Amino acid sequence: MPDPSTSLAKSLVTLLRAREGEYERVSRLLHDEIGQVLSAVGLQLDVLRLDYKDQVPEIAGRTLEIQNLLERAMKQVRDLSYLLNPAIVERAGLHSALDRLVGRSRGLFPGPIRLLLDSSVRIPPDVGTAFYRIAEQAIENAVQHSGATLIEVLLKPAKSAASLEIRDNGTGFLPDAHNSENGLGLALMYYYAEQKNLEFKIKSGTDEGTIVSVLYVPNELTQPL
Repeated sequence: MPDPSTSLAKSLVTLLRAREGEYERVSRLLHDEIGQVLSAVGLQLDVLRLDYKDQVPEIAGRTLEIQNLLERAMKQVRDLSYLLNPAIVERAGLHSALDRLVGRSRGLFPGPIRLLLDSSVRIPPDVGTAFYRIAEQAIENAVQHSGATLIEVLLKPAKSAASLEIRDNGTGFLPDAHNSENGLGLALMYYYAEQKNLEFKIKSGTDEGTIVSVLYVPNELTQPL
């Protein structure tokens, strides 16, 4: 079983945090500058249409077409800014963050990715971030290495606790075996779980698929994400 306290896992997390800092800067640039410029262009088109609607009657239809394209571009900028922001769980909540993660992953996976979220699950934002990071790594491993035709992501209550499971029907692997395909992702998942005192398990075997499970048992009542 990979040791979550290894220098490898810690080095990877340090590198990921540095990368997230870059992502956050790009996210702010997209949201605060590019998004505002596109909004300003849309307003100027409104002014142009009003100023010339009598002299050029067809301008209304033309400006509407351009504004529709701008709306699509603005939505794409907002979505990209949202995804690049490393604080996505704190900003949107775990349920929404997982929904967006699965939506993004569906474009990279030939089969279905099913998402089952129980709205009654309530965990602190920092624990939700650990859940999200583990799901991110587990889905990435399943998409890239498992040969699966189905992936399932389940967030559900478990008595007074909350659990997250990522399942696939792929070729599976031996969790205790270190290999270049799964080793780094596993080290990160163990590390994220250890940092928040989460119960973390992997059930897998050759040709048996894989189940990654995380369990959070709160010490006191918490507020929903």
